[in-house]
This record gives sequence, structure tokens and C-alpha cells, in this order.
Amino acid sequence: MTPKDVINLAKENNVSYVDLRFNDFPGTWQHFSVPVDALTEDSFADGFPFDGSSIRGWKTINESDMLVVPDPETAFIDPFTKHPTLVLIGNIQDPITHQDYERDPRNVARRAEAYLNSTGIADTVYFGPEAEFFIFDDVRFGQGVNYGQYMVDSIEGHWNSDADEGPNLGHKPRAKGGYFPCPPVDAYQDLRTDMCLNLEAVGIKVERQHHEVATGGQSEINFRFDKLTRCADNLMTFKYIIKNTAYQAGKTVTFMPKPLFEDNGSGMHCHLSFWKGGSNLMAGERYAGLSDEALYMIGGILKHAPALVAFTNPTTISYKRLVAGYEAPVNLAYSARNRSAAIRIPVGESSPKAKRVEFRCPDPSANPYFCFAAITMAAIDGIQNKIDPGEPLDKDIYDLPPEEKAKVPSTPHSLHHALNNLEQDHEWLLKGDVFTEDMVRAWINYKRVNEVDAIRTRPHPYEFALYYDI
Repeated sequence: MTPKDVINLAKENNVSYVDLRFNDFPGTWQHFSVPVDALTEDSFADGFPFDGSSIRGWKTINESDMLVVPDPETAFIDPFTKHPTLVLIGNIQDPITHQDYERDPRNVARRAEAYLNSTGIADTVYFGPEAEFFIFDDVRFGQGVNYGQYMVDSIEGHWNSDADEGPNLGHKPRAKGGYFPCPPVDAYQDLRTDMCLNLEAVGIKVERQHHEVATGGQSEINFRFDKLTRCADNLMTFKYIIKNTAYQAGKTVTFMPKPLFEDNGSGMHCHLSFWKGGSNLMAGERYAGLSDEALYMIGGILKHAPALVAFTNPTTISYKRLVAGYEAPVNLAYSARNRSAAIRIPVGESSPKAKRVEFRCPDPSANPYFCFAAITMAAIDGIQNKIDPGEPLDKDIYDLPPEEKAKVPSTPHSLHHALNNLEQDHEWLLKGDVFTEDMVRAWINYKRVNEVDAIRTRPHPYEFALYYDI
């Protein structure tokens, strides 16, 4: 779509306002709106000024002026606003030099794609994320000097099996029993279809939707793969559509990785493949139909995984999902079938074009631009250095003898440890100036101060159950 096409789209839909969107540092969409007559063809080069001093992880107050430069390929009509509104996702630039701002997540993703092309290894990387989420009916949380609490509720929650719902009809998924019962146990078939139709309306191709394993409304909707930056755009749009469709229905959605105790968490398995000249570089004659390049990619991802997860699993609650026993991919190994391995090679499709690698550690709390860019950089490093991933692990990991299981490395146990690993191992991210030293340091510092320390210094409610009468 060209700038002229976008302006015509606005006219055809009687658009009143243009909503300009971009990601902050942690990965939340930010926006401001301008009247439609402010949008001209020049806007796609000149951009729109705004104050960036209050955006998390960005500029200080004395260097706050920034530009958002809209990308015409991202245009869609917002299905939720009262007045017709055109949405555009943009890149962030310095208003004086018009240089791309290095901490803008979307710019990082664009640099990753440019660097991959410059290496000659491939000209395209495709991503297909599977972002799971929970649909709740009620959520309450609070934190103060003298208290800390949360509570979520769902009409689907097995904990409501004996609730007086006037009447209680009894059809609720048991813990870990949500995969794939039909309605009425699956209470959200129609709501997920509403979500899918809204996704299709803004140009996101849906491939399937279903209930997920956990009780309490865990769901998954898969959309078609795309190039790195465009896929990250689609994931941000996906989250917006899912949350607002639920909101209109009187429900609330969270992409938190682990909102329920003793049940499955929400992951974001990431399928990726490198292509060159229209050919998939993943297909070959090696294990599970992979090529040497694909195995080297796996080697790079596994080698850097202890640091990589600081971007793919960037929240403290991410590591309450990455716990053995809940189908969590905590084992830094690869396999064609073993779903507790960090990397799986899907084998259900025979076409060489469908051959890909599935990195199962990430979760939907990740900033998708950073997440996909970091995975790509680890894969590139694997190919450049011909990193051997070792032998596949096709055995049931949970049935391995202790001495054999001890040899299988695992993901970090906390965000604190992941950030320490990133601090020690990030040179591979700096190639091609995709990530910069300043950006990596800013990420580590932001996460330590605002999240790790914030959790570390607060009493946990369960600590009262453990220690109050000590």
C-alpha cells in the first residue's frame, strides 16, 4: 500500500481521525491521534512530532522531542472506535537528524532483517507465533505498604464447580482439561470466532482457533506467518483486537504467562524459517528433514538461550511458566516430537516449503520486535559459526535416569538469572548494529530496577502462609 492508497482508504471510509501507534521499550502499544486532514503524502516522510520523555525506557526530559513516521503498509480501519479511525504503525526518528532512534523496538526489528540480508545467508526470515491467552470474567489486584493481593475469576474455572450461579450448569474444564472439549465445556467458541472475524477485517489471516489446556478460559488463535517486522506488527494488532473484542463482550483478556497456580501457563511458540531467492533453507537430508543451516540455527539458539530468554521471556512471571511438569519447554535440547524440548521440528507437513524450526520457550509478555530480532540474531550466529546442536533428544525427558537428565541444560529459573546471562553474553546481538550496547544495557537496567527489584523487595502473600507463625 502506498501513501496515496492510504489517503484513499481514509476517504472511502469517511475517516475522522488517524491513530498513530508505536511500541514502548517493554512492549506495550502507545498512541496519539490527529485529525484526518493532517495526513498527507508528505506525512509518510516527514512524520508527526510528539513528546517521548514519558515513554518507558526512552528519552529524558531534556531530549524529549521525537517523530513517529508512519509505515503505509500497516494501515487498517479500527473496528472498535465510535468514529471511523485509521490506524498506522510508525517508526521513531530523531526530529533533527531524522535518524532512526536506536531504542525503538520496530527499528531494531528492521535492522535485524537488513543485517540478515547483508550476510548473504538469507534474504528473508519468516515468523509464525502462537500467542496463548486467558479470557476472564473478573480481575482484581492491588498492592500497598500493608497488603498485596490478586484474584481472577472465570465462569469456566473449575474452582466454580460448586458455586451458586443460579443455576450452575456444571460444564467447566477441569485443571489441565481444556484441550479440546466442545461446547458447552468450551464456553468461548463464539467469542473466539468474533475475535477471528475482527482479525480478518483488519487484514490478519487466521489459520485456526481453539481452547487451550488450562481451565478458566485459556485460548489460542493462530494467524498466518509473515516477515519479521510485519509479523511483529501483526502480533501487536492481534493483541489489540483480542483484548478489545473481549472487552466489548464484558470479558477481560490477559497475555500474562502464568496467571493461574497449578495449571498450564500461556506460551508463544515461535516458528521461524530462513529463505533465499524464494527457496526455504530449512529443508534438507539431515535429522527430521532439516538442512545443515537449520541445524546450525538450532545450535545458535540453544547456545545463546540462557541470555536470549531475557528478551523472549522478559517478565518475572515468565519463569513461573518455565517450570518442569506443565508442558513447559525448559530443556535446552531439540527434538522432532518431544514438546518439553526448547526446540521442536514440526513433522506433520511433508512439503519442503513448510520445513521450519519451532522455538517453544517464548511467551506473549515479550516485546515481539525485540523477541523476533533476538531469535534471528542467535540463528545467524549459529550459521556463521557452524554451531553444532549436538544429538536430538527424542526420549521422554521425564523418564530419563537422573545421571542422564542432569546432562540436559535448562532455561534460567528467574528473570534475574536471565539478565545476568544476557550481561555476559550479548556480543552476537551487536552485529550489524542491530542491538546496540546502549540498548542492551538500558534493557538490563530497566528490567532489574522496575521489575526484578520491585518483586524482590515486596512480601509475597504466600510467605504469610509459610512464616506468619514462625
